[in-house]
Amino acid sequence: MSGNWLDAVVLARRALTGRIAEFCIGRADGRPLPMAESGSHVELHFGGGERHLVRHYSIVGPLTLAGDPEPFWRIAVQREDRGRGSAFIHASFRPGTALRVSPQINAFRLSRHRANTLLIAGGIGVTPMVAMARSLRRRNMEFSMLYAGQDRSAMAYVDELESLCGDRLTLHETKRDGIPGLVRLLSDQPAETVAHVCGPSALIEALRDAAASLGWRKERVRFEVFNAAHRPDDSDFEVRLPTGRRIRVGAGTTILEALELAGVDTLSSCRRGECGLCITDVANCDGELDQRDRYFSTEERRAGRQIAICCSRISGRALVLNI
Repeated sequence: MSGNWLDAVVLARRALTGRIAEFCIGRADGRPLPMAESGSHVELHFGGGERHLVRHYSIVGPLTLAGDPEPFWRIAVQREDRGRGSAFIHASFRPGTALRVSPQINAFRLSRHRANTLLIAGGIGVTPMVAMARSLRRRNMEFSMLYAGQDRSAMAYVDELESLCGDRLTLHETKRDGIPGLVRLLSDQPAETVAHVCGPSALIEALRDAAASLGWRKERVRFEVFNAAHRPDDSDFEVRLPTGRRIRVGAGTTILEALELAGVDTLSSCRRGECGLCITDVANCDGELDQRDRYFSTEERRAGRQIAICCSRISGRALVLNI
């Protein structure tokens, strides 16, 4: 271990669907990793040099109610057609592949004191929900789950969730059933139900809109987004600092990661554009700011005076930061 990073290795790999593979990650020195809390995720550092990449993945955890704690972390990665990180993982990760991982991070914590919990997963957003469903079952808590995907063959962990959840689970195949009726779903929930949702941003926003239309308090909808920082059509650009340094930001790298690799002192916490710790003043930009955070107001984004360097980018070739 160096600093807060663990030297790790891929222990096992298995295919879950045509596009999703599961990887078991263990410590390189063979010591057990701590049991992950439900809702936690890990940062993976892999590749190297120009291909250094950082990605966040939920820790799935054990797949059954029985058994001892697992001494490794289980993640699932969906290969995207133009996704640099997921494509690299699917092409390169095999048992024995070395990488580095962060300690577990939990900003999507499952409440232990709610009368009823609703879990909603869309596609690969199912990964944190497996651990949440298992935790709720083990504690005999009231919950239900909606799992939406194109069709069953493309949906990971269906068999395991059917075993964990029983009749609490509703599978929604959009090719057959269309778009889920979220207003109806929320309307049918017991009073003060708290919803946890993970999946595409469109699903999360639709759920938030449905909750608002029913008068739900905002804190009753909890969500997590991992992929806001990376899009298939991203391109390289340059960050310029007051010292005169120029730092390349690759298409698969965030501004924050590029600065860290260059040895520039930065502040960060969530790395998902939510906490505001990495907010940095913008001195100049030869294009438009592509604001991907969930921290700024609409007015602050329009002003364009600051940027969340953990997730946002630019459409031009050069960004000058006061850092």
